[in-house]
This record gives sequence, structure tokens and C-alpha cells, in this order.
Amino acid sequence: MDQHTMSMMMGMMSVIGFIALIGTAIYIVPFWFIFKKAGFSPWLCLLLVLPLVNIVMLYVLAFTDWKVVPVAQPVNYAPPRT
Repeated sequence: MDQHTMSMMMGMMSVIGFIALIGTAIYIVPFWFIFKKAGFSPWLCLLLVLPLVNIVMLYVLAFTDWKVVPVAQPVNYAPPRT
């Protein structure tokens, strides 16, 4: 290969690496909040970059009981007048 082709390939590799990093962040950030809202450690989302672990974690999220207590909603109604 000549020098021009080699430098072009090196530039493409850095761009592809940057795009992969952005894609991983787009994939990880929502799961960080999902794990936090489900009552799990948000650091578990880092396991999602491992092959097959992401599928297992999806099933763990789907079928475990979330340790979250719903927030009571205020009731806005006037008491009856007598």
C-alpha cells in the first residue's frame, strides 16, 4: 500500500472509534437511569457492553421486582358542604 492509502485508513479508524464511543454512550446512559429507578446500582449498566450479558440484564430488569415505592399523588377535591 502507498502512504496516502495508509494515512486514509488511519484517519478512518479514528473516526470509526469515535463513532463507536458515541454509540456506546447513547446505549449506556438510558440504562444508567433505568437501573437507578429500578433500585439497582447504576454501575451495572457498564456490564451491558459485554456480549450476552446485555441480554441477561434485560431479562433481569424485566422479571425482577423493582424496589421502588410509588410517590403518592395529591388529591385535589373540595369536601362536601353541609
